[in-house]
Amino acid sequence: MTNTAVRRGRPSRRHLPRGRPPTQALFRRLFALNGLVFTVGTLVLALSPATVSSPVLLTEVPVLIIGLALILAVNALLLRTSLAPLGALTTLMQRVDLLQRGDRLVDSGNGDLTNLIETFNAMLDRLEAERSASSAHALAVQEGERQRIARELHDEIGQSLTVVLLGLKRAVDRAPEELREELHAVQETVRSSLDEVGQVARRLRPDVLEDLGLHSALNALATEFSQVSGVPVTRKSDPDVPALSAETELVIFRIVQESLTNVARHAHATKVELSLRAEDDTMVLRVADNGAGDVRHEGAGIRGMRERALLIGARLTISALPRGGTEVRLIVPMMAEGS
Repeated sequence: MTNTAVRRGRPSRRHLPRGRPPTQALFRRLFALNGLVFTVGTLVLALSPATVSSPVLLTEVPVLIIGLALILAVNALLLRTSLAPLGALTTLMQRVDLLQRGDRLVDSGNGDLTNLIETFNAMLDRLEAERSASSAHALAVQEGERQRIARELHDEIGQSLTVVLLGLKRAVDRAPEELREELHAVQETVRSSLDEVGQVARRLRPDVLEDLGLHSALNALATEFSQVSGVPVTRKSDPDVPALSAETELVIFRIVQESLTNVARHAHATKVELSLRAEDDTMVLRVADNGAGDVRHEGAGIRGMRERALLIGARLTISALPRGGTEVRLIVPMMAEGS
């Protein structure tokens, strides 16, 4: 029997063997198996006391049928055992997802099919590397565009609304008594719009992340989420977590931001737990709620989270909790962080 297994983990770059082409190797394997079966079958018939008359007698037909059945059964068993890796390879092809890294087929003793398996694994390595590079470029462009829009909101629209607000204040001071109430309403509307512009700018460009660090940024994000949605957020984070790179901190911040956005839009939850802890050689981020817990469909937001996780070599899992709700877990290896 062959020994073929599927491995999940960090992919390794493979060097393809310079042997025979897969088609030629597979042909020789099948030819050798069939030749071996028919040779053994011929030797057994030659050495056995069974004889075949001409014409064939009715008493000899069962012997021929049994011999043919045995040859076909042995041939089918050997072929099925020999080609079993192709079934596992087909299954892997059907389920492989470039956002789920490290799904590989490991062969230990499949002879000529090892070349085919290693060729497919090397192709997955190359595709994942290209996907990571393109995702990194796309996300870098996206972050740059977010910062540009945030600056324009703050510097142009924000300042314009501030000028309008100051003008309204002067108008209220000079207006007749019967117009002041209406001007006050307009003033409050402008002030509310200015606050909304500031919130949008902060979501697009997390200045608190650059100025005060990841913990303060997550606390501010959770506080703002609770104020807007009315859902309390319980924070359980280690105060002495190891220092992280700016890229890793931004990925963690964006994943928490998208997770809380999904909770507000789809979960109908009444509480959320947010934690960031150091466990062994990893950093573990966890965002869990007690809402609907439907994780059957992954939209653009979740796929964006998976792409961000790939950028820092982290593993992202999104699963339904047994008692209802959804858990988003990001595991960041500190070895990758330090490299």
